[in-house]
Amino acid sequence: MASLPSPSPSAVIQRPRPWRFRESSLSNGIAIHIRSKSKPGVLCSCNNIDISDPQLCYWASGVNRREIMLGIALSTFSFQAVVSNSLAESVVVAEDFRTYTDEANKFRLVIPQDWVVGNGEPNGFKSVTAFYPQETSSSNVSVVISGLGPDFTRMESFGKVEEFADTLVSGLDRSWKRPPGVAAKLIDCRSSKGIYYIEYTLQNPGESRKHLYSAIGMASNGWYNRLYTITGQYADEESENYSSKIEKVVNSFSFI
Repeated sequence: MASLPSPSPSAVIQRPRPWRFRESSLSNGIAIHIRSKSKPGVLCSCNNIDISDPQLCYWASGVNRREIMLGIALSTFSFQAVVSNSLAESVVVAEDFRTYTDEANKFRLVIPQDWVVGNGEPNGFKSVTAFYPQETSSSNVSVVISGLGPDFTRMESFGKVEEFADTLVSGLDRSWKRPPGVAAKLIDCRSSKGIYYIEYTLQNPGESRKHLYSAIGMASNGWYNRLYTITGQYADEESENYSSKIEKVVNSFSFI
């Protein structure tokens, strides 16, 4: 297997067009506005650095291993999306959680009963769905789906989970720069039933630490393989309220 280089800080990926999130409402008629802690609009941040235009959110093109790894890193974006009327079905399965099933993209997971669902407008071979609490919070879970080339047939195409996790997290780390940038630290990684699970932290100088927990898997839609990146994140100060919920959501992900 060819070696997998770490994403370069100066790497530039050609993006066909930006993600655009649209305002909509829940089926019960309750309007949910685009929001963030500091300003209205969709907040997209790579390593906690806000993109200049809050209405635009970019996803990397899955062309080769390097670009795919950088794309996975970009999926740590904080998607403060708006709710749209989704074709997905939600079924109550427990007092505090419900099952969210996306028939079009062939996956399901459980989410807290009161969490909001947001969808980005489809962009070619890519799609994104975000889940987040109704109250103002930086905690959320996102599912990003990106098309893959024929060379990628299973997760092992990227290497074993340890190599994959180390490459992903080291590619995010900028603590070695002067002045130091974001510090990324790998906490744990494992593989189960064809899905890679990676736990790591990100912290900008002078800011609170963010915990991220990702499940990354691959499946075919009948025409081509797609990479599913499910990432949950929460800040240190929100750990008590959201850590167990987010871990449950990510761990519940499965293909249908």
